[in-house]
Amino acid sequence: MAAELTTHELIARHRPTLDQALEAIRTRAYWSPHPEHPKAYGDNGSLDAAAGKAAFDALLGTRLDLGQPGTDDWVGDEVSPYGIELGVSYPHADIDVLLPAMRAGQRAWRDAGAEARAVVCLEILKRISDRTHEFAHAVMHTSGQAFLMAFQAGGPHAQDRGLEAVAYAYVEQVRTPDTAEWTKPQGKRDPLALTKQFTPVPRGVALVIGCNTFPTWNGYPGLFASLATGNAVLVKPHPRAVLPLALTVQVAREVLAEAGFDPNLVALAAERPGEGIAKTLATRPEIRIIDYTGSTAFGDWLEATARQAQVYTEKAGVNTVIVESTDNYKGMLANLAFSLSLYSGQMCTTPQNLLIPRDGIRTDAGPKSFDEVAADLAKAVDGLLGDDARANALLGAIVNPDVKARLEAAASLGEVALASREVTNPDFPDAVVRTPVIVKLDGTKPDAEAAYMSECFGPVSFAVAVDSAADAVELLGRTIREKGAMTVGAYTTDEEVEQAVQEVCLEEAAQLSLNLTGGVYVNQTAAFSDFHGSGGNPAANAALCDGAFVANRFRVVEVRREA
Repeated sequence: MAAELTTHELIARHRPTLDQALEAIRTRAYWSPHPEHPKAYGDNGSLDAAAGKAAFDALLGTRLDLGQPGTDDWVGDEVSPYGIELGVSYPHADIDVLLPAMRAGQRAWRDAGAEARAVVCLEILKRISDRTHEFAHAVMHTSGQAFLMAFQAGGPHAQDRGLEAVAYAYVEQVRTPDTAEWTKPQGKRDPLALTKQFTPVPRGVALVIGCNTFPTWNGYPGLFASLATGNAVLVKPHPRAVLPLALTVQVAREVLAEAGFDPNLVALAAERPGEGIAKTLATRPEIRIIDYTGSTAFGDWLEATARQAQVYTEKAGVNTVIVESTDNYKGMLANLAFSLSLYSGQMCTTPQNLLIPRDGIRTDAGPKSFDEVAADLAKAVDGLLGDDARANALLGAIVNPDVKARLEAAASLGEVALASREVTNPDFPDAVVRTPVIVKLDGTKPDAEAAYMSECFGPVSFAVAVDSAADAVELLGRTIREKGAMTVGAYTTDEEVEQAVQEVCLEEAAQLSLNLTGGVYVNQTAAFSDFHGSGGNPAANAALCDGAFVANRFRVVEVRREA
């Protein structure tokens, strides 16, 4: 096929960005090529707010034809958490036709080399970035995120994570030289001489199993890590969040074709209602890599069952914050209130358990009892969400009925410090919007332990009374070890307590945030600098993003010749 984009053109266009990404992952300093502010878009071919909304509206009720081989039906029944029926239909694939077609293009993609693959991936990300406003609406109306969060997390932050994966993939592939001259002295005899050639080769077809809450943010790292290392990628979205990943696949196929590669290197696997094709796909012999974000049960099943594949999972954990003391009580409460409220707690990084000594804590505002801390945190959340317009902008909508059911059941688990309330969204009257609930529990009671030692995904948090800071640290370690944690937080002015918490997190491999009282929150991570998950505790077997996340997506094959 005739290439409209040459590799030389793409290298000239994107190599500077790749180099900046490589420098960022080396220094861990702040950097992003993707603007966070909606007003930054509208120039240089990107869609502004009005054009992005119009592009999204034009998708509603249409058939998204990707030109994939093996299409045997059209499927799709997404309903926005805000009450809108999207009405978009997607190709349903005959996998026995699609998978061989995807493998056909891998040889040319492999032979293109690491740099060519990287810059093609960057061109895909650039075109997605130009449509950030459109993608934001797609994320909002599939995940239930409020618009600004969908714009930032589903747009620039997701694109950053994709670019980060490309950078790590490039580093790992070029670590070994293309060729080497090898000479071994043999004393008086002639030396042994070989010319050696080293080629990164893909494992095979990669499967990305998307999630409902963060379809692009959680989907892009695996997608771009696999594509950049030479693998074809089959994207299986969550049935309630197909559109953002379907648009991603559409862009990727367009760029691959224009760059002279087989567009079938990236394809979509949408499913009929209740079809449950993830298990079928995950055990196909052609599938050699799997990326999954979602429930622990299915993640464990993948790890145990998909033995032919390298499996990367982000599952569930019980995130914990120890509140032992603080020199900024007001700032601590404000920071925690925001962390508990953002996207209705529907983040794998949202704190669930707040471990507080039952005798209270030391603060710059004087000593505070356990009950006072719980009551003051409840007031902080109430103050943050007291205005319905601001509440809607922070909370978004409840993504599915299971979250609502857990929220409603939580109030029966203990004494309620903060009751959840219903919020009306005037723009979307059918949206289910609820403020968080905070429940007080006695950490020594067996029935309480059953509650706080289980993940309760959604806007539910437990203020857990513990006997001492030492008991809090012990419970933190046990929680991470048994249940996993994506995030850990701690508030303390005591150096010994801080060291004890840090040691537990190092021992159990959990990411720790200490004494956050400003505009950085425990449930937010920055690409190129922060690691999302560690891969070292039960919440996830991989980290976004490090060398281990990309290095085993390819192998190096050596060809030796006598010189």
